[in-house]
Amino acid sequence: MQPFELSLTEAAHAVRARELSPVELTESVLGRISAVDGRLGAYVTVAADAALVAAYRAEREIAGSGPRGPLHGIPVGLKDLIDAKGMPTTASSDVRAGHIADRDSHVAARLDSAGAVLLGKTHTHEFAYGLTTPQTKNAWDHSRVAGGSSGGSAVAVAAGAATYALGTDTGGSIRVPAALNGVVGLKPTYGLVSRSGVTSLSWSLDHVGPITRTVRDAALVLAATAGHDPSDPASVPGPSTGFLEAGDLQGLKVGVPRNYYFDRVATGVEEAVRSAIERLAELGAELVDVEIPMARYIQATQWGLMVPEATAYHERSLRDMAGLYAPDVRILLEAGELTSAGDYLRAQRARTMMRDAWVRMFDGIDVLAAPTVPMTAAAAGQETSEWADGTTEAVSDSYVRLSAPANITGVPALTLPVGHDHDGMPIGMQLMGRPFQDATVLRVGRAYEETAACTGRLAPIAA
Repeated sequence: MQPFELSLTEAAHAVRARELSPVELTESVLGRISAVDGRLGAYVTVAADAALVAAYRAEREIAGSGPRGPLHGIPVGLKDLIDAKGMPTTASSDVRAGHIADRDSHVAARLDSAGAVLLGKTHTHEFAYGLTTPQTKNAWDHSRVAGGSSGGSAVAVAAGAATYALGTDTGGSIRVPAALNGVVGLKPTYGLVSRSGVTSLSWSLDHVGPITRTVRDAALVLAATAGHDPSDPASVPGPSTGFLEAGDLQGLKVGVPRNYYFDRVATGVEEAVRSAIERLAELGAELVDVEIPMARYIQATQWGLMVPEATAYHERSLRDMAGLYAPDVRILLEAGELTSAGDYLRAQRARTMMRDAWVRMFDGIDVLAAPTVPMTAAAAGQETSEWADGTTEAVSDSYVRLSAPANITGVPALTLPVGHDHDGMPIGMQLMGRPFQDATVLRVGRAYEETAACTGRLAPIAA
């Protein structure tokens, strides 16, 4: 096994045991980037020289006093919305061409304190305003979409071109590409991880979180990045430890949706997710049928919040340099100018009601289990999905439909791979929990993956 094939947990163990040096690991991952990224397009910027300098520094520190923690000397990719001092933050847009960050974002600073080795910046759908990341190809099938908007981060992890990565999630932008590329993605509870220094899409829906090969890896990254930050008004002093707790599922109640989450879902996806839910029951969990509250208002509330907030953020640059935006993003930003204050306030009111209803739903369960996305990766350029009930849906609407509720309500949501469809494309299951019960969601995910075949498997890409 080559070093780039190691998961974060495996790499950290090898570094701690002095069986692998950060330099050897970083050189291996950089070699993997050189071998495959020309076909995948996961990276905007690769800072190879700086990464090697950081790896040599980590090697000296570890030789002298031991590792600071599990991320010390481990290579990471950052979504190109997340500032790292001295590196470009372009948001994969011509609007930001030439922009260099003059300071670290809060999460980049936390990773630096943990001794992480920054490889570079990964592609996003322009300003995170989309669910496909058109610059990037799916790691399992290059003719299909990567998912978005954190497509570059997910593909890099799935291809072994980053040991782990950070993404952002406003309507599913961590979980969608993670599911479509067969890796793990975690959207933490709203406010648990700071967004300070991260380019915003929609301030009241944005989250920062990890994309990794395993659930345990995600827990390690969350432990290093969670924490109160006064510079982010949404940041709260939530839990910052306990994410690594393991245990059986005896006495734990898993909610199985009667409505919404299995409506208009591909047969192969439904079968794989229901089989995974049954596995949770075999592991000791009690399955409880639940009704998803206010389901008919979910998509309207998501768009009613996101569209005007995104337009407000881009108001000046949209006025001064509209022609530099990609057409799909510009149309959405211009549409936001037509949203009335009343519409936005109604969406805020619906969100408050939905949050309260979800809290009541979680009174009877510990986690909710459902598909992450209703179908596997679509063909590049495919615009719509056709469902068995005769309805037609835009591909982006399909991908956001099952992930948006966790953004509206702010609950933690984890996706992990649970199988493949008949074409060999990955399928993801989503686990959601009460606010600030991220540890419970991670514990359930770990219990499942410990019994699953091919946990942490890389996409089959020839060098």
